Amino acid sequence: MTAVLTKAFAFVAIIAMGYILKRVGFFHAKDFYLISNIVVKITLPAAIVSNFSKITMDYSLLAMCVIGLLCNFVTIAVGYGINIRKPKETRAFAMLNMSGYNIGNFTMPFVQSFLSPVGFAATSLFDAGNSIMCTGMTFTLAGMVVGEDEKPSLPGMTKKLFSSIPFDAYIVMTILSILKLQLPAVMISFADTAGGANAFLALLMLGIGFEIHMDREKIAQIVQILVMRYGIAVLMAVGFYFFAPFGLEVRQTLAIVSLGPVASIAPAFTGALNGDVEMASAVNSLSIIISIAAITAALIILL
Repeated sequence: MTAVLTKAFAFVAIIAMGYILKRVGFFHAKDFYLISNIVVKITLPAAIVSNFSKITMDYSLLAMCVIGLLCNFVTIAVGYGINIRKPKETRAFAMLNMSGYNIGNFTMPFVQSFLSPVGFAATSLFDAGNSIMCTGMTFTLAGMVVGEDEKPSLPGMTKKLFSSIPFDAYIVMTILSILKLQLPAVMISFADTAGGANAFLALLMLGIGFEIHMDREKIAQIVQILVMRYGIAVLMAVGFYFFAPFGLEVRQTLAIVSLGPVASIAPAFTGALNGDVEMASAVNSLSIIISIAAITAALIILL
């Protein structure tokens, strides 16, 4: 318990450091995008390569992709359902801002620090399914609800998905693991070194990007979204841990991943549909705070 709390405190301290350094002018808003590019295009792919190179692929892990998809569909359906009698804009907002999982920038550092390479691989495969939804499918469904004339095409979504370097890394390393092929030692050594920086940079980035601005009249809607999101998350976490037909490490991983924050891309997609970006940003930032507490508690209980 002490080890978990110590590391969790260190994670919070890194996020707080990023936020404080931004407030005092050491970092600027534009630095978020620089560090985000480093994380998404260098350290996260390197961490994926590093951890996949340390496991023997269990074919049952491939089910994580499907689970990642299904978890998104559940939260999208609930977001739509609880707002069925409300304006279409409210339904679309809930669909976008209740769904998706911020795996690479948030959950992965926890998994990387507390779980084994098997847990990391399971998280990566879950994120492969999650990415299909986060990079376009959820936006398409929300666009259909608000009646947008221009909807993303399947080829467009596919192109966007495969233009994601982490997703490409998931695919390549999964195929290599299935074929029992190893990358050259020098590549793995490079990946170990670069991937080791992923947790720190991802958490620092979250602190730099952290902002909460909201009007009082919007608080009720924000609370409803977060209560439903984390109510579902807790039910999923309990269900996965006690009833999923996988080994202990994978069940622990699924429980932790379920408690992750809302997808970081949600505010951008909300803006693309002319939704309330400020409220979406508040939901996103508050979900980070809640997930820190929820995942820390889960780690104390499960490990």
